[in-house]
Amino acid sequence: MSEHRRKPPQPQGGGRAAARRGQSGSSSGRRAAPRGATESPSASYGSDSYGSAGEERPYGGRADARRAAQRSGGGRRRAAEPTGRGARRAGPGGPSGPGRGRAAASNRNRFIDYPRAGKYGWQRWMPSWKLVSGLCLAFFGGLVAIAGIGYAMVGIPSENAAAKSENNVYYWSNGDRMVATGAGANRQNVDISKIPEAMQWAVISAENKSFYSDSGVDPMGIARALANMARGGDTQGGSTITQQYVKNTYLSQEQTVSRKFKEMFISIKVGTKLTKQEILQGYLNTSYYGRDAYGIQAAAQAYYGVNAEDLTPSQCAFLAALLKGPTYYDPVDNTSYDPSATKDANTKRSQARWAWILEQMHNDKHLTDTEYEEATKKYPMPQGLKATKGMTGQISYLVDTAKKYVLAHSDISQTEFDKGGFQIYTTFEKSKVDALSKAVQKIEKDRLDPDKREKDKHVQFGAASVRPNDGAIVALYGGAGYENDHFNNNADTSGVPVGSTWKPFVLAAAMEYGTYKDRENGVSPLSKYNGNDHLKVRNNDGTYVLKKDNSVFYQENESDYPWGYITLRKAMEQSVNTPFVQLGMDVGMSNVRKVASASGILDQSFENLNASFALGTSTPSAIRMADAYATFAASGKHADPYSVTEVKKDGQPQAGFEKPKVTLAIPENVANNVTNVLENVIENGTAQNAKALGRTAAGKTGTTDSNKSAWFVGYTQQLSTSVAMFREDPKKNVLLSMNGTAGVESIHGGDIPTEIWTEYMKAALKNASDPGFPEAEKIGEIQDEEGAPSPTPTVTETPSATPSETPSATPSPTLTVPSPSATETCFGFQCDNNGGSNNGGTDGGTTSTPTATDTADTTRGNGNGGIFGGSTG
Repeated sequence: MSEHRRKPPQPQGGGRAAARRGQSGSSSGRRAAPRGATESPSASYGSDSYGSAGEERPYGGRADARRAAQRSGGGRRRAAEPTGRGARRAGPGGPSGPGRGRAAASNRNRFIDYPRAGKYGWQRWMPSWKLVSGLCLAFFGGLVAIAGIGYAMVGIPSENAAAKSENNVYYWSNGDRMVATGAGANRQNVDISKIPEAMQWAVISAENKSFYSDSGVDPMGIARALANMARGGDTQGGSTITQQYVKNTYLSQEQTVSRKFKEMFISIKVGTKLTKQEILQGYLNTSYYGRDAYGIQAAAQAYYGVNAEDLTPSQCAFLAALLKGPTYYDPVDNTSYDPSATKDANTKRSQARWAWILEQMHNDKHLTDTEYEEATKKYPMPQGLKATKGMTGQISYLVDTAKKYVLAHSDISQTEFDKGGFQIYTTFEKSKVDALSKAVQKIEKDRLDPDKREKDKHVQFGAASVRPNDGAIVALYGGAGYENDHFNNNADTSGVPVGSTWKPFVLAAAMEYGTYKDRENGVSPLSKYNGNDHLKVRNNDGTYVLKKDNSVFYQENESDYPWGYITLRKAMEQSVNTPFVQLGMDVGMSNVRKVASASGILDQSFENLNASFALGTSTPSAIRMADAYATFAASGKHADPYSVTEVKKDGQPQAGFEKPKVTLAIPENVANNVTNVLENVIENGTAQNAKALGRTAAGKTGTTDSNKSAWFVGYTQQLSTSVAMFREDPKKNVLLSMNGTAGVESIHGGDIPTEIWTEYMKAALKNASDPGFPEAEKIGEIQDEEGAPSPTPTVTETPSATPSETPSATPSPTLTVPSPSATETCFGFQCDNNGGSNNGGTDGGTTSTPTATDTADTTRGNGNGGIFGGSTG
């Protein structure tokens, strides 16, 4: 072969083929072995094939090359490696440089290895078992530390400290001290040896059967309370006797998470430091049993007049029942705190729980068969309420009214309040309170003689006096006093229908809203309605109102005097029923209710909106009636009644006792026109006894079905005062008829109630000016009832020689052309051609009228008692 065809010697390192293989390997992701694997050390540098890889160190063999490649992150393993934090932080040496090594070492040295170093994907975020166990140990260790600190910081409550509760001090409106009262004097601790075993087992069987075996804390009960708290519900329930003892002596009654945990820590400490006997003794000595009695000794005296050690098992079961809530389990009337807490309802609840507790004691082997039979023979009815020191005369009712106001207008609980330490500043003026009490006692002594007349027995009075345009209650009369066994506050409870004193609300609604025939214009008080007796009442569609048996309903008057069509002004003057019943139907009873509500009558006092609603079947309190009429006195401006101006504890004012705002409840001219009409009631109508006041005044009388109640509510610009009179069966708590009371055929609002009102107002307004009332401007349009005669001929009645309470037997109507006469009564623009004489009006009342649906409940205590005649204030 020729010389020129011989291959040239190939360069060491593989030549072009090797270079191509190196390039092919590089493009396919594979890398050729380092040069030093096949070449001599002298030929291992300077090759173009490796120029891009930088300088390389020679290796002794293929195994060394592979190890070197692995250490430097080369080959397939390097190609598959994800780019991570270490790669991003790599130094000049690339991913395999010294920066990545330092980052890996830093991750391995972290105190908490999370996210986990050296792990990729989901494994990087999965905590290790070491981390989980460490965190759990830290968490539980923290809980133990917190519990230990909480346990060490709380103290053990003392029943003796609880027995040193302070009194609450009440002050008159001028800042003088009225009375100090509270539970401090009605509390005495006794040793467990002086508490009958029956009493001990009664509370254990009823409240905490596992008392002697449990730890003193009910975790599930606390958990339920916290869950309820999270849902915004009640946090009560599930407490052990130990926890109840802690709450009685140490904690406030606020329902918060912190209080629940604090209760738990204290209960745990009490359970470890005190014996079960000491805990039970403390619980029975600090619990509230009602009637201002704290502790078993005070309760035994308050309910049975004996010492605690002398209680029978039956009496013990009764007292244990009270711990569920004395307002509802004391068999007396407590409607002043809750309308549902009537005497009958409370008695039934008490008897049921008393029997259940005795049954539980028997089942738990704490009563033998013989003891159980003896204990259940008769329900141990407790003695009546007793007056406490200083709570005599009207003071007891003033304190009752102020206390209810405090509880209704603040976050202070009854338990916290009864522990004492509060200073209560009231609106009551001592001079006016004394004057009102003297007025009732004077008229009562002059007119009633219970020793000679049976119908004079069980007569009661309630009264209140409110300042118009302000709402302050300056005086009230609640009854004969706690010392005379009269514990119901007649000034601040409902249940006595107000009768015809409701008619001004009907007239005001007619003036403001008109009738269904003309809603654009109000009704003038000179509009005429049929005043005859025994009339059918029409619905707005022309049909007649029916009774329950679908027979036609007839409205009755106090008498059968034939009034004919008379003005509303005249009907108010003589308190004729039939015009106002039909007017109420024409206006809409819902509008009448709206006006009464705006004037301050509570919704709970309203009866059904039937035809007789216009005649006062509703049962607001004396305070609320005085306040509502104060709206007329203040030209339509109203303020809610209030009895407390400020409450302090430890020198700090308590929140919630800002003065009520004055708002416009009734249009000014409507209120002034009502006042104008009511002035005429005193001047010429059923309240002429009030003329003895000798100053400008307005008011309305009222009598109800079967003469069971009589009212007078009247006012000047300075004071609005209401007086209620009624008879009540002391055992059944039902209203009795006053026919024959005071030696007269029947009692009317213009009689004894008006006399009391006048006597009081004389003293209360002594030396005060007589500003009169704002002049009433013409209001509304004359909207006569359907069937009224033409306005041209009018009927006037010949006045009797002397006004009488009953209509003349032979009225003498004459047909005349209208012209002013001596018998015409004018107030401002209102000239009533029917006015000027008393031809037979009394004060209306609902008489014996059947209602279209239901009649008012005459059971005392079933009314909406409470703060100022309702369950809320």
